[in-house]
Amino acid sequence: MLSFVFLNTDDGWGGTALGLMFPVISAYIAYSIADKGGIAPGIIGGMLVSNMNAGFLGALASGLIAGYTVKFMIAHIHLPNVAKSVLPVFIVPVLGSLITLILIQYVIGVPFADLNTGLASWLKGLTGTNKILLAAIVGGMVGFDLGGPVNKAAVTTAMALLTSGVYDPNTAAQVAIIIPPLGLGLATVINKRKFNKELQEAGNAALVMGLIGVSEGAIPFAVESPLRVIPANVIGSAIGSSVAVGLGAVNRAPISGFYGWLAVEKWWVYVLGILVGTLTVTGLTLLFRKQQPVIQETETPSDQQTTDDSYFTENQWEN
Repeated sequence: MLSFVFLNTDDGWGGTALGLMFPVISAYIAYSIADKGGIAPGIIGGMLVSNMNAGFLGALASGLIAGYTVKFMIAHIHLPNVAKSVLPVFIVPVLGSLITLILIQYVIGVPFADLNTGLASWLKGLTGTNKILLAAIVGGMVGFDLGGPVNKAAVTTAMALLTSGVYDPNTAAQVAIIIPPLGLGLATVINKRKFNKELQEAGNAALVMGLIGVSEGAIPFAVESPLRVIPANVIGSAIGSSVAVGLGAVNRAPISGFYGWLAVEKWWVYVLGILVGTLTVTGLTLLFRKQQPVIQETETPSDQQTTDDSYFTENQWEN
């Protein structure tokens, strides 16, 4: 196996970066609920969740607790005018962090840690058909809305499971990210006559975006013809992810672009899954789409008048 140590989730930079995931998730959720006042309690709660191995669900709970605690405090704590400036810079972050830590440590921490451990053990124990089915579900979700909420839910959960040593969902997700833009871009190259000028140009961009791991490159096609494009993306992504995971590819890094392929265990199988999924999307797209009508130039009345004038002028000179 070819591996880049700095991408490894166990002892490289990738592991250090993934360690920030739970505090960031928790802080962002708290911020969305309570604005800036929720950031500090959210980060601190996320750090405790990470240390307790409460996982992705624990980070979600931490963000909700921090956010609603701070929101409640801001709405119900009333101070004299002379002390109001202390509320947002000291009382809210300190008291909010303290309440969040107490609730996580003594109420939700242990149950969520047990839930995370059980979920990780169950996912690690999946073999054969169950493993392939999981990959197909994750891949289909990623290919469904191209960076939308379903895509983000699947990718974020898969990446969070990396910290628990569960790699198959991440492998499936990273394969599926690449497939829709590559498949649709390739379709525009194979048969340009089935796409208008704008989609042909979007296809060139989609090929590049697919290679660097940006699924949003396929959005112009989905917007133009969702009933044809979305099923093709879901089917192709599910098949490609199933092939990669089913044949034993393992991606331990949250990277989908070509620059991370050599860090994948059995990278040739990983690339094979991408290729199979891409060709599936390409084939289904070309099958579903009708050829674009050829627009012929019509002669305008002014052109017709010019032609008639030239005819009469020529006849006049001849006579």
